[in-house]
Amino acid sequence: MGLKVRQWLRPFATLIAVVALATIFSPTRDGFPIFWNADNQLNILRQVSEIGILATAMTLVIICGGIDLSVGSLLALSGTIFAYTFARKDWPLAMAVGSALFATTAFGLASGAIIARLRMQPFIVTLAAMIGSRGFARWVVDNATIDVGFGTGYVDRVVGFIALKRVVVPAFLVVAMFGYGLLRFTRFGRYLVAVGGSEVAARLSGINVSWVKLRVYALSGFLAGIAGIIHACQNHQGSPNAGVAYELDAIAAAVIGGTSLAGGKGGIVGTVVGTLALGILSNLLGLNNVDENTQWMLKALIIVGAVWLQSVGARKETLA
Repeated sequence: MGLKVRQWLRPFATLIAVVALATIFSPTRDGFPIFWNADNQLNILRQVSEIGILATAMTLVIICGGIDLSVGSLLALSGTIFAYTFARKDWPLAMAVGSALFATTAFGLASGAIIARLRMQPFIVTLAAMIGSRGFARWVVDNATIDVGFGTGYVDRVVGFIALKRVVVPAFLVVAMFGYGLLRFTRFGRYLVAVGGSEVAARLSGINVSWVKLRVYALSGFLAGIAGIIHACQNHQGSPNAGVAYELDAIAAAVIGGTSLAGGKGGIVGTVVGTLALGILSNLLGLNNVDENTQWMLKALIIVGAVWLQSVGARKETLA
């Protein structure tokens, strides 16, 4: 089996290994692993959908040679604005959704403009956006939490509809298919790979590198906004404190799926598989009552391990 085929199959091998671990170490109920309970499986799908949307956005940015640390805060900003305008101000649904997506896209666009035009490091720019967008979310609602979906009115019915698996999982699938099609079948997708592989070569070949970066960060902000609305509906509240460390999960899912942090290599299929593997692992740890801090440390180790495996694979590819 060729080296590239093995690299493509590696995320699936990771997923199979995680499923095996979840089966073996899952608590049981009436002799049957709780992990395989239908409700638990649906719960996993609902939980990974938000991270999967963020991971899709992160994959596109990383393939372009960047990083976006602001996606978790943009999720919080979107959910907060959506809940505030829809539940507190009684805006029409389209206006509430539009305002939330406009805000996160604007932050992404601003990050992309600074990175592309001022040639600043994506890590620094998106770190500033992470802090700034969360601060803006807190300012909008005076650091309060807006509850939605607890009554029987129109707002509550809409929130309930989105939260009950009818929108959440399909939204993730649509975003993943969009990302896959973007990379596989569009000129912009080819430009992302080219810029991430070699920015100098891409510029010499006539690609408008600044425009590509601007668009991918705006797209990342837009997708983070979608995830934020879903998060607010699933949790029945818009909170400026939501989404803490979600950027870590998004990076982990992309890296586990085979996306290279060096840029120029990666794919959405691998990211979806990585998202599922990470979600199953988190579910297993939750079923075994492992505290959240330990889960974060384990995810950090997973990222380091995945990057190490990528470097080993890259050396083998160079020697082949």
